Amino acid sequence: MQQILHNQPDPDPKKQLPIIPILGFLVLVAIAPVLWIALRAPEAGPSRTAVPGLSAKMSPEEQAYAKSIHIENIVLSRAENFIHQEVTILDADAVNAGQQSVAALAVTVEFFDDMHQVVLRETRGVLGTPPAVLAPGQKRSFSISFDRVPASWNLQQPSVHLAYLQLATVK
Repeated sequence: MQQILHNQPDPDPKKQLPIIPILGFLVLVAIAPVLWIALRAPEAGPSRTAVPGLSAKMSPEEQAYAKSIHIENIVLSRAENFIHQEVTILDADAVNAGQQSVAALAVTVEFFDDMHQVVLRETRGVLGTPPAVLAPGQKRSFSISFDRVPASWNLQQPSVHLAYLQLATVK
């Protein structure tokens, strides 16, 4: 009897499909895009831009004029919004120290942690909606609310710098 069992032909390995490797490959192909999206690092740190309708590029003239715009009197405060969340509010003044009118102006605000790494970066327009022209020599107060400042923020004043400006066209 033992001889009969040993003499049975082995199944042809060429006729069997490698089911486990094929299933593994299909699962990998299905999961790879999801993992790539979930695990890829942000390119420039945490960011949320809220400046609709502004182009990202400034002309060389606008880049040169940026030295004439000053952000002054920066004050931070905390408040509770209507759904009982704590909100961080940045109040400041935009000053046009140049000789041309500015049609659009945006600033970038960066909050840092204790290791001076950016934990929140937001770019916002500061001349209102729709933007009101900032004339030469004029000062305009603005306020920006942040409802999701990370707990890792070092509670120091954030960096506020000019991100974009558009000079008013002379008609």
